[in-house]
Amino acid sequence: MALRTVGSVLVVFLWSVTVVLGQDGWSVTYTTQSICTLKGSSVDLFCSYTYPSGTVTTTFWFTEWGTGIEPEDLGQNPEYAGRLEYHGDKKKDCTLKITDLRERDSATYKFRLLTDQEGGKYSGSPGITLSVTGLQVKVNGGHQDKTLTCITTCTLTDNPTYIWYMNGQHLDESTSPQYKDPVSSNYDDSYSCAVKGHEDLHSPAVCECSFNTLYCVLVSL
Repeated sequence: MALRTVGSVLVVFLWSVTVVLGQDGWSVTYTTQSICTLKGSSVDLFCSYTYPSGTVTTTFWFTEWGTGIEPEDLGQNPEYAGRLEYHGDKKKDCTLKITDLRERDSATYKFRLLTDQEGGKYSGSPGITLSVTGLQVKVNGGHQDKTLTCITTCTLTDNPTYIWYMNGQHLDESTSPQYKDPVSSNYDDSYSCAVKGHEDLHSPAVCECSFNTLYCVLVSL
């Protein structure tokens, strides 16, 4: 398993048991069943497919079936306008890239293909469950002995390295979402965290002194 980052683009390469469900020559293969990644980053949903005969006429991804006879094509959803990049084709590759991720993008994504043959329709289950999370810092303890925790709503894929900041300045790095600060600090000091390779997606700053919110924001800029 490996993780590569370029700017704020998260590219996840996962070598795992693929998920293949199909019948009579139909199949959709998802490289992984679940991904947890950062709000504001990008993700690739790796996918391939097979079909028994004919020519593929339509391919698309969806999260909801809706009320029609066909599920709702994400490409027609204004929520995803300008953020979808289909890297697949009409032969076997169905990889989809989603950019500028938002927490409301959290959903199970499935691929569907249609051919020119009678009954030539197929949706791949179970799909890929995508969870999108922001970062939050929780401070426990006093100003002389405190523990910082970088909180996410799901476990980030591939055990990233967390970066800690105090007053906007680099403090430390750790593979653990917790950091114990042994140094005495002022009550007005602010703390934030980020994931290595995505420093521009850091958490909001948190002060020990919760009533001095304005100062906390200013020193973190």
